[in-house]
Amino acid sequence: MASTADIKNGVVIKIDGQLWSVVEFQHVKPGKGGAFVRTKLKNVVSGKTVDKTYNAGTKIEVENVDRRDYTFLYNDGESFVFMDVADYDQINVSIATVGDAANFLLENQQVQIALNNGNPLYVEMPASVVLEITYTEPGLQGDRSSAGTKPATLETGYEIQVPLFVEAGTKVKVDTRTGDYLGRVN
Repeated sequence: MASTADIKNGVVIKIDGQLWSVVEFQHVKPGKGGAFVRTKLKNVVSGKTVDKTYNAGTKIEVENVDRRDYTFLYNDGESFVFMDVADYDQINVSIATVGDAANFLLENQQVQIALNNGNPLYVEMPASVVLEITYTEPGLQGDRSSAGTKPATLETGYEIQVPLFVEAGTKVKVDTRTGDYLGRVN
């Protein structure tokens, strides 16, 4: 068991059987009364954010979370198979745990996986990835970058909005957090 003095950004604590990551914290010592710690916590699995206040010296349960680099190998239909970059061990990660990251995963893609006691908690993608557009409607003569957007299908099967001048076969940079088009890549 640890105390509130051990709270730092990025520390994962266990509350009522769920894992919460500390997004930000503040030690407060008012002029009157006891000191306390104000925290903003993010649920590791669901991503929900809550504010929680602890009295100074309160015991908390700190969990060990190991973030390791993995390479995506393939999807076997029931789970995604990743290989540890350091020791070449393979792990299966459920489709629910991978979540939205599946929209941007290609074979040999480098990702970080957070593990707690050997169980994968979530898959962390790079901020942006380069993917090829496999299908989009052809742009019309006179279409300019400020004219609007059209749907385009990426090589992973995910659909994003791109400017009208982008054609099929073009490599584009995509934000993995929002799914937004960031630009063309040569």
